[in-house]
Amino acid sequence: MTLPAHSRRSFLGSSLAAGTAAGLGLFKSPMSFGQEAPKVVGKLKAHTTIPMNAEPALNDLIQSWMTPTDLFYIRSHAPVPEIDTKSFRLKVEGMVEKPLELSLEEIANLPQQEVVATMTCAGNRRYEHSRVSPIKGVPWQEGAIGNAKWSGAILSSILKKAGVRPEASHVWFDGLDVVPHNDSTIPFGASIPLRKAMDDTAEMPGSLLCTKMNGEALTPDHGWPLRTVVPGYIGARSVKWLGKITLSDRTSPNHYVATAYKVVEEGNDLEWDEKGPIYRYPINSVICNPSPSESLNAGQVTVAGYALPPGYPGVTIRAVQVSADGGKTWKRARVSSPVNQYCWVLWSTKIDVKSGTDEIIVRAIDSTGDRQPRSVDWNLKGYLFNAWHRVPVKV
Repeated sequence: MTLPAHSRRSFLGSSLAAGTAAGLGLFKSPMSFGQEAPKVVGKLKAHTTIPMNAEPALNDLIQSWMTPTDLFYIRSHAPVPEIDTKSFRLKVEGMVEKPLELSLEEIANLPQQEVVATMTCAGNRRYEHSRVSPIKGVPWQEGAIGNAKWSGAILSSILKKAGVRPEASHVWFDGLDVVPHNDSTIPFGASIPLRKAMDDTAEMPGSLLCTKMNGEALTPDHGWPLRTVVPGYIGARSVKWLGKITLSDRTSPNHYVATAYKVVEEGNDLEWDEKGPIYRYPINSVICNPSPSESLNAGQVTVAGYALPPGYPGVTIRAVQVSADGGKTWKRARVSSPVNQYCWVLWSTKIDVKSGTDEIIVRAIDSTGDRQPRSVDWNLKGYLFNAWHRVPVKV
């Protein structure tokens, strides 16, 4: 049953504060919503295997600021395509002076750069939306996120090589995967504003065309042989198995731009048309240790997790705060990792718990002073959940 809008909003605020989620056992495992039952594949918990959609255990996730590839979440909308690297050509077309078809060798000879950036799915923490009203889609917990070193050609150098026409304002990306959609198939696609693509600095290009992840060739699940990486944007804008770039004067008509990855509540046609695509991810923080409903001894306990600044240039995490008394008092956590734009931080602290403590809460504050919100509104697709993270415990 779908709750009315006012009920959805009030639930995400007041009932969580009252510990309802803990009482319902909603933190123990996500609902499947008709997906495959979660299963372990390598070091990941797979929500679906065809296509692969999987995330790591949270305690494993925060062992390193740089996420090992085998612990990096996998988000796919179709099975991994078969690609012949010898005949592969990246097409660059649309509003350009000189259409291009580039081999992997030619791409490797263009200006290259390495960047460290966090990638996160727009549906990370989706299961927290789903406790209000069922949501279709991968029932992500808090592990659809990772921080990696990405290496490849600077997108702007390819666009300059093709010669961008003055009327162009958006860059479309199309993958080589085959996604069932309605009664046919489509590639997974995305688009970003041209200004983002061309907004390069010495530290962080607007977008890369990557061939490597963590110093090694991309794995098939992560987009081999070529993918985009767009620092600061949701993972859906970093298209895997990239096959074509199109310059246009409008956003891509691809389903995953035009009619998906938007924050809508009712889902009627007008609302879909009025809402713009999601680009940047919001501030967020998560407790990865202790585990939900873990039994703790009274006294000091270690709490640890990650915090992500919003995906805006120059914005970083200023503080991470933890509470064991419902948000009446907060203790500042110690950040143990580098603090960079477009990158998460890892944090930990010791906090006192006592008999009657039923949850531990975390919130983050960014370098502009913006705070992670106490609650957020429900939305139809379960995107961008970034309310205070609450973990029920037993003391």
